[in-house]
Amino acid sequence: MSADTDMGYVDGNAVIGAFTEVFGSDVSVVMLTCAACGAARRFVEAHVYDRGPGIVLRCPQCDEVTARMVRTPSEVWVDLRGVAAWRIPANVVI
Repeated sequence: MSADTDMGYVDGNAVIGAFTEVFGSDVSVVMLTCAACGAARRFVEAHVYDRGPGIVLRCPQCDEVTARMVRTPSEVWVDLRGVAAWRIPANVVI
């Protein structure tokens, strides 16, 4: 992954490949609505923490966890409970 910034996170661009691979569509154009504060932001604006055993996305508005992804040798675990909605443009193939 990419190097962390002084704030300890990188933006969503750092993990587009990992999420696109799992969802089968370009997540860079997805709008995420935070379940905690209701802010709607582009996936690439998420604050990403990728130093642990998995990837953690946080809302740039309220800092709540919106998504987590962990890869094991046999599967990928994805937790999206912090996202109220994913808005995907109609012209993006899923």
